Amino acid sequence: MPHISVKMLKGRSEEQKERLAAALVKTLTQELHCSEQHVTCAIEDYTPAEWQTVFKEEITDKPAGKIYKKAEYDPKDLL
Repeated sequence: MPHISVKMLKGRSEEQKERLAAALVKTLTQELHCSEQHVTCAIEDYTPAEWQTVFKEEITDKPAGKIYKKAEYDPKDLL
């Protein structure tokens, strides 16, 4: 452990996702001083319509102090 979870709109290539995962894992291991063998990373793709529910559950409804970077957009603008 730790585990990284990335949720984003569909449209990125597998190569982009692999590079992103590698960069995130590298940064996490440097910042937390942990071994790469303990890190896992998942990437999930969503349509703009699906994102509305994910945004509410994963961002809007999270308790205070759980979101370290707030959204600077309205997810409805993606529809």
